[in-house]
Amino acid sequence: MKASDYHSFAEVWELNATIRTRPRRLLENDDKLIYPQSRQPLVLSAAFLEHCPEWRDFVLVQTFYKFINDVVIFETEIVDKIARSIAKNRFSVPFPPACRYAAMTVVVDEDYHALVALDFMQQTVEMTGIAPIQLPAAIELSRAIPIAQAKAPDHLRDAVELVCVAIAENTVTHDVAAFARDDSVKLSVRGLMADHLLDEGRHAGFWTHLVRIYWQTASEQDRNCIAQALPVFLHHYLVNELQKDFDLQLIEHLDVSTSTRDALRTEICALTFPITCQHPLIENITGFLRRSGLLQTPCVAQSLEAYLPASGRSS
Repeated sequence: MKASDYHSFAEVWELNATIRTRPRRLLENDDKLIYPQSRQPLVLSAAFLEHCPEWRDFVLVQTFYKFINDVVIFETEIVDKIARSIAKNRFSVPFPPACRYAAMTVVVDEDYHALVALDFMQQTVEMTGIAPIQLPAAIELSRAIPIAQAKAPDHLRDAVELVCVAIAENTVTHDVAAFARDDSVKLSVRGLMADHLLDEGRHAGFWTHLVRIYWQTASEQDRNCIAQALPVFLHHYLVNELQKDFDLQLIEHLDVSTSTRDALRTEICALTFPITCQHPLIENITGFLRRSGLLQTPCVAQSLEAYLPASGRSS
């Protein structure tokens, strides 16, 4: 990032950041859904549709609470942490002042996203009278990053974290975009997602730029070490175990017969999402790897060969 980019990034942030441009959104009391059915397989399972469809709204509200909880963990415990470290020049990888300024805008954005998410949770509790069940204390990313870091030498822990967070920031936009487009969902919730998407699109470019800056100066040995950590990261990031555990916990809160509960558990436990080149987020990850310059490095392309489609490997 050149010195002149300091001013352009500042101007874009002042004009577009949701904390600068969006009023508070209020949850509507209408017949729209709080969370897309397509994103909660439990309510679409055969056993659920046959035996307890009246529990749909309860399940969707609880899943919305988990989504909000995941956002708060992601924004405040992971992205905020690394962005703040870069902004304060405490990161082991040095970045120029313009990058550190941009990192502080990310801190502000992400903390604001968490604040808005918690506001929506409180509005939902007040409107529905449904209190959240126990919510997870971690997300896939908060587990995957330390495992990947453990595969690299100590001096590369920050660099591995940087690449992992950049991957996540470039995949979350796809997830949020799908949410924002679902017209079965309340307009205010879709607006919340659209606001989030606007900021995250800017963040995705920021993190990609930082990784590209780092990668251009990294030694061949360091590149090889990071390349070996990447498949480990993806193996632990692109999983659905925490969601499955939450759904099983959710089933225990339904007032249904033992046989129905057993049938619901069986259907949820049967759900699998193998981590192959067919995984829905791999295309986004491949795009990030290409834009950041990692994919053009032979050791990275080789280490991720099992995950990348043939077209992605040859680009």
